Amino acid sequence: MKQAIKIGLIGGVVEILLSLIGMVEAFSQRDIIAHVISMGHTLLIIVALFMGYLAAKRTPGKGSLWVLANSFLSGLIVGGLVSLLVIVGSLIDLRKVFVNAMPVLYELLTFKQGTQIGVFLLLGAGALSGVLAGLFFLSPKLLRRVLLISLGSVVGAGVLQDLLRPTFSLWGPLAIINEWLFTANGLTIQGAIGLFVLIAALLLFWSRKGSVIQTGFRQLPPAPQRILKMSGILILVFILLILPQVLGLFLSEVFTIVGLYVLLGLGLNIVVGYAGLLDLGYVAFFAIGSYTTAVLTSPELGFFSLSFWEALPFVIVMGVFSGVLLGTPVLKMRGDYLAIATLGFGEIIRILVLSDFLRPWLGGAQGIGKIPKASIAGFEFAGPQQIYYLILAGCLLVIFISLRLRDSRLGRAWMAMREDEDVAQAMGINLVATKLLAFATGAGFSALSGAIFATKLSSVYPHSFNVMISINIVCVIIVGGMGSIPGVIVGAAALVGLPELLREFAEYRLFVYGAALVAMMLLRPEGLWPEAVHRREFHEEEEKEAESKSSLELKSG
Repeated sequence: MKQAIKIGLIGGVVEILLSLIGMVEAFSQRDIIAHVISMGHTLLIIVALFMGYLAAKRTPGKGSLWVLANSFLSGLIVGGLVSLLVIVGSLIDLRKVFVNAMPVLYELLTFKQGTQIGVFLLLGAGALSGVLAGLFFLSPKLLRRVLLISLGSVVGAGVLQDLLRPTFSLWGPLAIINEWLFTANGLTIQGAIGLFVLIAALLLFWSRKGSVIQTGFRQLPPAPQRILKMSGILILVFILLILPQVLGLFLSEVFTIVGLYVLLGLGLNIVVGYAGLLDLGYVAFFAIGSYTTAVLTSPELGFFSLSFWEALPFVIVMGVFSGVLLGTPVLKMRGDYLAIATLGFGEIIRILVLSDFLRPWLGGAQGIGKIPKASIAGFEFAGPQQIYYLILAGCLLVIFISLRLRDSRLGRAWMAMREDEDVAQAMGINLVATKLLAFATGAGFSALSGAIFATKLSSVYPHSFNVMISINIVCVIIVGGMGSIPGVIVGAAALVGLPELLREFAEYRLFVYGAALVAMMLLRPEGLWPEAVHRREFHEEEEKEAESKSSLELKSG
């Protein structure tokens, strides 16, 4: 039970921290289900459930009674520590040290039932959360998946209600759903239940009939298969084309930011996901693309004054050249040493841009302004709703090239090098050329993203290209799934799009960001949408355990 006690103590400390920094109180202003449960209470319940699940997962032997006992104990300790905070807060004025330790916080924690009853409620809620987490761990895999996605959908709809309500109200039939699903603050009870049942039913249906549908699709003649595929692609393209006009200015801006990170992520996915070369200076190529565009197009400097499209080939060539320039001195490096060397390259580019020596050409700390907008036949990509299409075109082009490269001879060479450089070299792969091509390709994609970024803002500044951009892009790839193109899109949406939609909780964004990354690494280390090879690698031990259990059962039988 040592693991359960340790996990429970960690969970209790986390909940106390969330309470004392004001996060619970701030989140309680928005309801997930109107007059039933707020975001603040949901946050506390998620922490207790997560700790209970960890305690169950780390139970030696995985016996059902021990699993439930450990998860119960973990949840009880979490509730006990929060109860201790309430008791101490009722006896001592903690506001001298913790500004947010106010009576309102204690009312929220005790469900407005007073200290004595509230303490028992907290203990019961913690213990119940632990037991539910243990039962969840012991339940079949399909049931776990259905419950997790269905409950996640309800919570997600409650969190994103300010986004979904205006979107649903734009069209008549959706407006009716909007009234049934949402209130002024949170989901309706019938809406939450209906959404849960709908998602669960769809998942159960797909689990039963999905393989049959897929098999039936594969058995169709080639011509109908092509027609269905093309129809699906056309529907997707149509949805993507009308999105900015439907969603409005703010959401279009969010989509443009996510799109830029998708472009950057797809480029780094070549270097890290395909070739296995950890590059922490990737922002350098982004900066080179932006500054090359600015130098070639801005009348402020007065050097060339080209249009965006005339400058774009030079931008990509400059990006490819800089990728080769970085790759050449680090050819013999691997792992952490490679990461440190590339990190240094990124900082060198930023410092050079800031230097007074290059100020006449790059603008120094003042940056470069008056960068013209991209335009085609008089249509100017000016606002978020217009530049969205430019970013969409760039993403589609880069996705097409990435797919073609992945299945090519070069792509297979990258993946062989990622698995083992020595074995790849022994098989006849030219490591020098393969590494340089990976760096050059990724840098070209990053430079394209930098060019679009420059024309989007009409200005570039050195402080827009700090090392955190590189770290964020690496996080996007890891969270989405290394080597996976859909994973890059999902990772960008989760780590870039979601924080932009929750700007009202701006002071807690980095905290939630870090907590989400920790939870991600613990629960799904392969990523949200992993590549098949990575999925097998991360679950190899589980498959071996399942095989050994089945063989033991056969022997005993």
